[in-house]
Amino acid sequence: MQTELEIQRVSAAADIPDNEQFQVWVDAVLYGKANQYTVTIRVVDECEAQRYNRTYRNRDYATNVLSFAAELPEGLPAEIKQSELGDLLICATVVRREASELQRAEIDHWAHLTIHGIFHLLGYDHEKADEASIMESLETSILAKLGISDPYRDIA
Repeated sequence: MQTELEIQRVSAAADIPDNEQFQVWVDAVLYGKANQYTVTIRVVDECEAQRYNRTYRNRDYATNVLSFAAELPEGLPAEIKQSELGDLLICATVVRREASELQRAEIDHWAHLTIHGIFHLLGYDHEKADEASIMESLETSILAKLGISDPYRDIA
């Protein structure tokens, strides 16, 4: 079952992946899940990414991806509560810069950050070493199925 995606492109960048590519990456994470999910991906420039990072994480810089899990009101039927996954905010400028710094294909970095963000929406985290190990393992497994090499391999 395909995830319902809304893609908002408010970045001036010209090389943002198309809707179909985002769909492939999101569906790769959610494959086999019983629910029909809804996700919004907003692609922004550094100013907006920095503003959201400062407001919601108290970090005053533009970051690559922010995840905002859906906070639905109490009392909704379970199927609705489970179908809204949340929103991702991805900074196109940071994606491009990081891909260059990491010497990775930009499209592969887009895939990784989209997949990483969806795992955050599902409740995964990487604040502790054991949590990071689980999340990274899941990410690299999905990326491998998509023909993308392990993004954590060369990180010291």
